[in-house]
Amino acid sequence: MPVPSDARIDIERFWTTIERSAEIGPGRPGGLSRLAASDSDKEVRDQFVAWCREAGLSVRVDGIGNIFARRAGTDSSLPPVVMGSHLDTQFNGGRFDGVAGVLAGLEVCRTLDALGKRTRRPIEVVNWTNEEGARFSPPMVGSGAFTGAYALDWARGRTDEDGKTIGAELKRIGYLGEMEDKPHAFDAYFEFHIEQGPILDREGMQLGVVTGGFPSTGMLVEFKGETAHTGPWPMERRKNALLAGARFLVAVDDLGWDHAGSGGKATAARLVAWPNKPGILSDWAQAVGDVRHPDPVTSEVMAERMRRAAFEAAAKADCGVEILDIWKWGGRIFAEELIDQVRASAAARGYRHMDILSQAGHDAYYIARHAPTTMIFAPCQGGITHNNGELCTREDLEPGLNVLLQCVLERADR
Repeated sequence: MPVPSDARIDIERFWTTIERSAEIGPGRPGGLSRLAASDSDKEVRDQFVAWCREAGLSVRVDGIGNIFARRAGTDSSLPPVVMGSHLDTQFNGGRFDGVAGVLAGLEVCRTLDALGKRTRRPIEVVNWTNEEGARFSPPMVGSGAFTGAYALDWARGRTDEDGKTIGAELKRIGYLGEMEDKPHAFDAYFEFHIEQGPILDREGMQLGVVTGGFPSTGMLVEFKGETAHTGPWPMERRKNALLAGARFLVAVDDLGWDHAGSGGKATAARLVAWPNKPGILSDWAQAVGDVRHPDPVTSEVMAERMRRAAFEAAAKADCGVEILDIWKWGGRIFAEELIDQVRASAAARGYRHMDILSQAGHDAYYIARHAPTTMIFAPCQGGITHNNGELCTREDLEPGLNVLLQCVLERADR
């Protein structure tokens, strides 16, 4: 059955789904604090699975907790067209970041059902585990493990601040399945997401055509020193790991200011230390920093300066240092054929749109290693996200959702 080229999603049905999600794992007023593999993550996963089964989708969970919901095509031998994002949030997260992308995939399937349309290729909707990295570092663990960027045992062994592993916590909440011998093929992957920045809102655009991501590097650094009394111990004999971590993060922040004029950014993201108490020097600290820049060469220069800053901070504090983990993402990684398709669909519908680079990390970055991939951005008001004040309206989201519907339908009927 042919589908009209101006077919639209049911924005009220989509909005009701978003509002139900927003009731699960509340944080500060208006926001969410729904951490990966927590009890609230289980609750929203259960709700998502129930919605998928109500829509006639078959559901499978893999060995790192990723949920795949499949809508059958007329030729089940063909690789599926996949949509997805994540349902976990930051400690002070919003209602739309990631969530809108997962529920957008569900809404596309519901809309196709309402239109009586069965596509040639199967369609899948996926919820990736621990995209945020808020509870278990690093971010994008689920999509990274799926594509082989992370070894499964390593990914399952990531710990939170209480020493609990993501593997054990997924098993506890009932979402630890079996990993495929190799990841199943995707025909294409589309990720709908709010921009998480002010550009689309400021420019009055209805959607962003994402051409790639800021080349970015994140780093987890450990410093080791020596405990001692803060009163009598001489300055020249101190090995304060907390100080080493703090100096490293100040250097990271300075890097961002050095390159801010050309679009660069650097973040002093996290510092933990032990014992971290008055009266005693800390003998252990871990710090997380990241750098990003639209120019890949400059981004690599910033990453090397961040690496050097770790050793310089350790030397000044007379501490040992080890870089425990480095993660990279971004670049011109998305498929031109899909980017062109999004542009064409937006133009055909008369939506105000622009090309844009993503400045945040997304699961799509890992999936781009596995299959043709692109993203569609919706504006968010004022660009504020990872904050309980994150806000989108129906009008902000509907254009991107309609483009997603059209692109997935065209791709799945090839």
